[in-house]
Amino acid sequence: MKINRPDISELWMQVCSTDDLKAFEYIFHTLNTKLIKFCIFYVKQKEAAEDIVSDVFIRCWEGRKNLADITSLETYLFVAVKNQSLNYIKKYSSIHLVQAEESDGVELVNTNDPEKELERKELHFILDRAISSLPPQACLVFRLIKEDGLRYKEVAEILNISPRTVQTQLFRAIKKLSLILVSHQTFAKRLSKKGVIIDAGANVDHQNIS
Repeated sequence: MKINRPDISELWMQVCSTDDLKAFEYIFHTLNTKLIKFCIFYVKQKEAAEDIVSDVFIRCWEGRKNLADITSLETYLFVAVKNQSLNYIKKYSSIHLVQAEESDGVELVNTNDPEKELERKELHFILDRAISSLPPQACLVFRLIKEDGLRYKEVAEILNISPRTVQTQLFRAIKKLSLILVSHQTFAKRLSKKGVIIDAGANVDHQNIS
């Protein structure tokens, strides 16, 4: 006898519209194991994979209102886990180990600069506020591409729109962000130097959307 299982997309709509925690828990228990196995393929460590997948689910729950237009949650989760895994690999492969001068041990180099960290947080706050003021679909497209690292075709599949529409939405988002940030010229210049806006345009120009 075939058992009819709830549709993930329908459950996700319930989560976004009514904050249905039980529906979200069902999604978690249904996809968690295979997402962890998928993640292990990249990071090679079960504990790290579990942390990455848990973080992705937490971000989905916290940002559910902004992700309501996603029509293929499973695709989104796999792509998000993949990108988080690649970020994890990049982060931990770039940690520099140096020999401690007064011991035979090894220590991590701390390159954090409190002043630069504060500046980064200020820039992030201004940019995040500007992004949130975008039209819903443009906001989602921008976040999926620039924050989650998805490509046009992946975003198109997730939102069930064409890659060309994704490109158009991203262009519009960048244009509006530039206008919003003009009142914060100092911050805008710093953002440009850091590649936030320039990089977004670069991705638009070089991705193959055919």
